[in-house]
Formats: sequence, structure tokens, C-alpha cells
Amino acid sequence: MKITLLYGGRSEEHDVSILSAYSVLNAIYYNYYQVQLVYISKAGEWVKGPLLSEKPESEDVLKLTWSDSGEVDKWGEFTGKVILPCEIKEEDTIVFPVLHGPNGEDGTIQGFLETIGMPYVGAGVLASANAMDKIMTKYLLQTAGIPQVPFVPVLKSNWKENPKKVFEQCEGSLIYPVFVKPANMGSSVGISKAENREELQNALEEAYRYDSRAIVEQGIEAREIEVAILGNEDVRTTLPGEIVKDVDFYDYNSKYIDNQITMQIPAEVPEEVHQKAQEFAKKAYTILDGSGLSRCDFFLTSKNELFLNELNTMPGFTEFSMYPLLWENMGLKYNDLIEELIQLALNRFKQRQSFYER
Repeated sequence: MKITLLYGGRSEEHDVSILSAYSVLNAIYYNYYQVQLVYISKAGEWVKGPLLSEKPESEDVLKLTWSDSGEVDKWGEFTGKVILPCEIKEEDTIVFPVLHGPNGEDGTIQGFLETIGMPYVGAGVLASANAMDKIMTKYLLQTAGIPQVPFVPVLKSNWKENPKKVFEQCEGSLIYPVFVKPANMGSSVGISKAENREELQNALEEAYRYDSRAIVEQGIEAREIEVAILGNEDVRTTLPGEIVKDVDFYDYNSKYIDNQITMQIPAEVPEEVHQKAQEFAKKAYTILDGSGLSRCDFFLTSKNELFLNELNTMPGFTEFSMYPLLWENMGLKYNDLIEELIQLALNRFKQRQSFYER
């Protein structure tokens, strides 16, 4: 069987995708699969690269070089070819979309793959779209009774029309400090902390660089713990792990460039917190129609109160990412985790195809 590895993408998380893709390449069982590389450039072009039958020697195999004319020249040591997206469709092939952020993790790629009838790893259209949108996620989790920090959604159109009203809404519901986030973005891209009205204004302007919708959340003193989720109908969760912070929050560079994050796996928390985090994670995954994988992120206060922050349907897969490390702690090796995700994707595809055949 062939695996088509989709990576890159148009979002600000393009480089994170490349890091994740290289880790996946090194974990696939090549005695069972060949891997077809398909890179999506920041401009949105799809480029078909080499077909790999063994583990690559370096990350260069994922890197694209452009000629002076602006056309594809070389892909590492290989020649790449610009293709139409639909040209990835092949028999006995499964797509592994290692894409983070908009146009990758938000249901758009998933909808395309459903349309051309290809199996793919990860969540479906509905779960991807809802989990990527922080505002929709919070509304859905509210209906399930899962605790969250107070928040105020702010549309860019409302902000431009009446900034004073937005300030009044935020300051009437929340207390400084607050955190401002683009509604559809991950990896801490576009997130800012605001201690006053002037900083809130700047934070909203920064968030609107990435999305026309933003969310303002109550800042709280809390630890950050995360639970990994795996499965379709039969959902499994890990013990929580903790991101040990020495600053208020980690930005993009801290997470992926400097690798300054320290992880505690499993998290040193009471047993009831372990159980509650797993319970909330499974409940959130189910109500969002999750499948394949997700990582559920929580805030934990000094009083052991849990607040669900967000659910990521395609968490980072770098060698130092929390998701695979959480499963490794549970006894599931990285290679076997990749294999299980592939089998979950094939099972989900067969089930969905059976619905059409009735």
C-alpha cells in the first residue's frame, strides 16, 4: 500500500508541518508501505516529490528548491512536479495529511479527500472544522457541560464598527489580564496577553492579521495539562502530561524553534484530576465527532479545577511533541502509533463507503 504524505500548506504553521512530516517519515514501517511525498507550498501549489521506499537520510528530502523562473527545480536531490490536487487519487493509497492550521486542519482538506473518495488519517470534516474554530468549540462544549474559562467572541466587523462597545463587552465580562486569540489558528500563532485596554486593542489587531474572528479569554493562574486521544468508536485516552512553564505562555518560537518547553509525563496531579481530565477529553472528542486522533488541552488551577482550553485534531508530530510522548508513556511506541492511525483511517473509510452502498 502507498501512503501519500501531504505536508506544508498555506497557513502560518507551514514550517511546523514540515517538522512533523519528517518525524512521521522516520516512523513508518517501510516493509509494508511506500511513501509518496506531496508538498503544498505557501502559495497553494501542490508539488509531487519522490516516492520513498526507505527511511530518508535527512530532512532535505522534504525541502523544495525553486528555479529563477519561479518553477519547481529540485526537491532535495529529486525533481518535483506541480500537479492538480485531484491527481493524488490512486488505488490502494491512503493520505496522511500532516497539515496544521487553516487549509489543513479545519475541514477543507478533509472535505476535498471525501469528495475524491480517498481514505485519510485523522478527523473528518465536521470535527476538523468545529475543533479548529475556537468559538464553535466553546459553544459546543458548553452544551456538554464541560467547564471552560469565561470568554467573549469578537468579530472584526464589530470591532471596526464600534471598538468602544467591544471594550465594554470584554471588560464587563472579564478581568485583566486576558488572552486574545485568532479563532482559527494554532501553535500559539497570533496569541497575545493583554493587561489593559491599550494592550487589548493591540492584541485584537494582531489576532485580526490571521482571522476575521477572535476570542478574548479570561487569564487565570493555572498549570497546563494535556491528554492524548486515539480511536474511532472505541476511544482511548492517555494519562495527562504537563507543560511545565516558567513564563505566562509559550509562543511559536518557544514551542517549535527553540524547543524550550519542559514536559512532565505523566503530570504530577491527584488521581481524581487524572480521571476527570480523561473523562472530559473523551466527552469533548465524542461530542465533536472526533476520529483517529486528537490532543485535549486543559488549564488546572491550584484548587484542582479543570477548564478545557481546546482540542487539536492534528497535534504536532515532531520528535519532542506531547502527543506521541503521551502514548509512549502508555506503552505505545511511535512507529506503532503511526500504524494504528493508518488502520483507524482505513476502517473509518470502509464504514463510510458502506453507507453509500445501502
